Amino acid sequence: MALKSLVLFTLLVVAIAMPMAQAQLGGLLGPLLGLLRIQGILYCTPNGNVGVNGTATPINCNFCADALVQLQCGGTVVSTATTNGSGLFSILLDPLNFVLSTLLSGCRLAVSTPLASCNANLPSIGGLVSNLQFIGSTLLGLLNVGNLIPSGFQFNANMN
Repeated sequence: MALKSLVLFTLLVVAIAMPMAQAQLGGLLGPLLGLLRIQGILYCTPNGNVGVNGTATPINCNFCADALVQLQCGGTVVSTATTNGSGLFSILLDPLNFVLSTLLSGCRLAVSTPLASCNANLPSIGGLVSNLQFIGSTLLGLLNVGNLIPSGFQFNANMN
């Protein structure tokens, strides 16, 4: 009888403690309990980032619009998005299929749209690549969204 009481007491303590622990670890568990969102803006520059001193080529260039952004993990394309007229892209992921630590260490964004489609003075071969950076989570209603952004696009001449 004492063993049965001890087991019930332990289950009760765990049932009460779990929601409190999840609330305290919200920043860590948040992305695991909602969605993961990768978003950013592609600029019409040789490296796809904002230019020197925060300036960039106007956003309404051809490269920025309709550029295909690929999320690649282990060399395999796992998701894609197309930039809008302002160069903005957004990729939503189900955290049951993607682990945040894996996204940060084993995945990258790749843009193979030729830079010359934006500006004829830029290379016509190669593309842009960027690692990912976690910037925190946002609570949208009852849904927690883990936010990731490109850490900085770099030109890669070997992309086809």
